[in-house]
Formats: sequence, structure tokens, C-alpha cells
Amino acid sequence: MIEPAPFETHAVANQVPDFAPRSLWADDVALREAVEREGGGAFAARLADYGALAGDALYAHGFEANRDRPRLRTHDARGARIDRVDFHPAYHALMEAAIAHGVAGLSWSTDAAGAHVARAALSYLHHQADAGTSCPLTMTHAAVPVLRREPALRDWAGKAAAPVYDPRDLPMTAKRGLTLGMGMTEKQGGSDVRANATTATPRDDGTYALVGHKWFFSAPMSDGFLVLAQAPAGLTCLLMPRRLPDGAKNAFRLMRLKDKLGDWSNASSEVEFTGAYAWRVGEEGRGVATILEMVMLTRLDCMLGAAAQMRMALAQAMHHARHRRAFGTPLVGQPLMRNVLADLAIESDAATAFALRVAGAVDRAARDPREAAFARIATAIGKFWLCRRAPGFVNEAQECLGGAGYVEESMLPRLYRQAPLNSIWEGSGNIQCLDVLRALAREPATRAALRDELLDVPGGHPAYAASAGAALQALDPATLGEADARRVVEPLALVLQAAVLLRARSPLAAAFAQSRLAEAHRQAYGGLPRGVDLDAALARALP
Repeated sequence: MIEPAPFETHAVANQVPDFAPRSLWADDVALREAVEREGGGAFAARLADYGALAGDALYAHGFEANRDRPRLRTHDARGARIDRVDFHPAYHALMEAAIAHGVAGLSWSTDAAGAHVARAALSYLHHQADAGTSCPLTMTHAAVPVLRREPALRDWAGKAAAPVYDPRDLPMTAKRGLTLGMGMTEKQGGSDVRANATTATPRDDGTYALVGHKWFFSAPMSDGFLVLAQAPAGLTCLLMPRRLPDGAKNAFRLMRLKDKLGDWSNASSEVEFTGAYAWRVGEEGRGVATILEMVMLTRLDCMLGAAAQMRMALAQAMHHARHRRAFGTPLVGQPLMRNVLADLAIESDAATAFALRVAGAVDRAARDPREAAFARIATAIGKFWLCRRAPGFVNEAQECLGGAGYVEESMLPRLYRQAPLNSIWEGSGNIQCLDVLRALAREPATRAALRDELLDVPGGHPAYAASAGAALQALDPATLGEADARRVVEPLALVLQAAVLLRARSPLAAAFAQSRLAEAHRQAYGGLPRGVDLDAALARALP
């Protein structure tokens, strides 16, 4: 006799459908407008293709790559030292798609205007699917221009820019595409890289032998690494290959992978160099200057990453609020929830517009000194502010989902773990704010660029003129001390965001100015004053 099936205990209702698949490009009005405004419109079809991929297959791969974290294999089965990192196949699928579509190389594969803007948008889209792979992608992208200037390393630059992903552990000459990592900080110094103790001893053949350690050695699975070490003339940048030209493993040991709060799909490590072979990049003693050129690009990607995390968190919150009902009404229809979601939408729009504005300045920097000066200082301002805003933003979006936003089936826990990283990576908030003061004191063109940016704003909001004037007045290097840096940079970031939105005639410009400039800036979202057009903000948040 067949026993009857157990009775069902309840009917399931009021559930939110899956977020994916959807096009992250088609969904994002602010991104599409910013790309067109900053000169990247010719790449719209490429961005549309990648937005559809990022919101479907790559979105799924992101969950898998973060669920199954990288593993370090120091030795093979015969006891030979290999120092290899193993990844889930989803990680490789993410890297292959990103590199093939230009996330690491588009800026360098064409001279067309807008290429940096399009590459920035590709990075922003990719980061929403998986943030961890953005680490090797951005380092590979940022290393290309400095490697190009070294005749002996041009093959490295060409293969780093190539749209080919090849994860095999082979020497550079046997591969068509490469990825690059970095090793800057040491145990005793952290951000103070001038305290580095790793030595670079010249060899007779023009190469160097590295002896020492790195406390953070990013993307240790890469084909080569930009490393700072003390050469005879001082701190110097060097390229250390994983494999020597003859195929032998270079003389370094991966000691362990970092057990990180988040960023789980990516590997970060500690390393020791035992006479590792390396080539000099730039002049001896000019290592910091060489690295700072790359840092301009990696810090832009921190801005883009923070804006991307806000965008994805907002999209998840909007999707949930549209489909979930509470007390008989969809969440998105409840007045206070509408205020919270609209406030998040305004913040996300401003973050995206500002990040792409800086990308546009980077794109135009080679032919426009004013844009070069603006990119120099706005990158530090934006890196500080957007990365500072992301963790609180993600937590607010998490709360919109209630308990579901704290469960790993949702994307919000991963975003929440990831959100603090960009504020730490590539220089903490203090480093960024002090860099702003340094630029103002040493590079007068940066102050002039800020003045032009803030005063050339048609149709400004009544609160804007007063805020912009006050922000500019505070920029006198003679009266600024280090302890003042954050107090000065925060309002400067807000008026720069307002300026971008006002100049673009964004439908959210007035709401941003009213809520961020006209009143004391509230620490919690959902405090938009009466009169702000909530419908306009919500309409842009998610189709």
C-alpha cells in the first residue's frame, strides 16, 4: 500500500521573483546618459552587449565564484614548489568574458575618443556581477601605459592589453594574453611605502634580484607583478615575472592567502622574494612617481566600483520593493519606503555621474591640460567620498529587503562585505584627503580646474551657489592643516556631484541640491524634505 504524500503545511505567496536575467545597461538610465555626455556614445552597442551578459550569465558566475573561494597550492604531488592558486571555473568564466570585452584593455586598443569612458562603463557593469575579479582587471589595465614606455617590456604591455585571457602557468613568450598583479605594502609600513625594506640588487645583465616580502601581494595568480623595492638609488618600481624566460619558476614563495572580510572570489596573499628576477620600470629611485601614475587609474576604478555597488544594491532593493507586499500594500507604494528608495536613487545617480565625469576627464587629459588637472584632484576627492558612502548605502538597501537581505541567497550580504574594501584599497580615506591638500599646495592648476568646474554651472539651484562658494573659499593651502582635510573634502565632493548633475540638467539635480546642500546633510537615508519629486527618482531607479 502506498502511503499518501505528507500534507503541505502552507501556501507560498508574496514572494519576489529572481532578479536576473536583465540588462544592467538598459536598466541604468544614469549610466547611459553619463556615457553619452562624456563622449563614449560610439561604444553604446558594445556596452549594451556586456550589460546583458553581466545581468545574466556573469551574474550567476559571481555567486559561484564567491561561494567556492580560491585555494593556495604551495607544492605539487611530488613535493616541488609551485605556488599556484586554484579557482572555481566560474572565476575563469568571469575573467574570460571581461578581458574579451575590453574591461582590461579597451582604453589601450584604440585611439578613439571616449575609449576610457567606455572602458570605465564596462568596469562598472562587470563590478556589479562580481567585484573580486575587478582587482586583477584594474591592475592589468593600469599597468599598460607605464610598461609601454620601457622598450624591453613592450611585449608585456601589448599582451596585457590584448583581449585574450590565458590562465595557464607559462612564461610570457608562450602566451597571447597576460594579467598583472601588484606588491607594494610591507608589514612595517602599510601605506608608508617609503618604509619598504625589500631590496632590488642590480645584476650584470641589467635585471635585479629581489629579496624581501610583501604583506599584501594582490592577484598572486597573475603572470607578472609590479613591485616596489629599494634599489641603490632609492625606492624603485620593478616588474617581476611569475615564470622566467626559460620557463623556470621565479624565486618567490606565496606564504598564505589572506582570510578577508569579503572579496572572496579574488585571491590576495603574502609573499617572500628569495632572489627573484625582475626588470626595472621607470628610473631608479622614482618608484613612487611610477606607481602614482598607475594609482590615478586604479583609484578611478575604486570610484567606479563604489558607484557600481550602490547601483546594484539600489536595483536589488527596488526589485524587492516592487514585488513584496506588507500590510496589504506593495513596499514601493508605502510613503516612508518611497522616501528611502528615492533617496538611494538620488545618491546612486550622483555617484554614477561623478565617476563617469572623472573617467571623461581621464579620457581628455592627454589633449586638455584643464581636464588633466581636474582628473588629478577629482580622482582623490571622488575616491574618498564615493567609497565612504558605499557601505552605509548598501546597508540601507539591505534593510529594504528585511531578513532576506541578510541571507546569502540574496546578493546584499556579498555587497555589504565588499563595500568597505574600495575605501581601504589604493589608499585609505586619510590618504585621499591629504592628497587633495598636496595637490592644492603643489599644483595650482588643480585649484583653477575646480574653480572652473564649480563656477561654470548654468541654471544652478539656489543652494548651490552658496555651497560652491564656501567650498572654494575653504581651499586656501596657506590656511589648511592636515587635520582639516576631511572637513574640506566632504563638502567639496558634494558640490562637485551637484555641479555634474546640474550641468547635465538631470531631473534629480534639484533634489540632490535640496537634500544635500540646502539642509544639513542627514546621516540616514529616507529624510528627503517635502517638495522633492520622489516619482522622478523612482522612475529612474529601475525600469
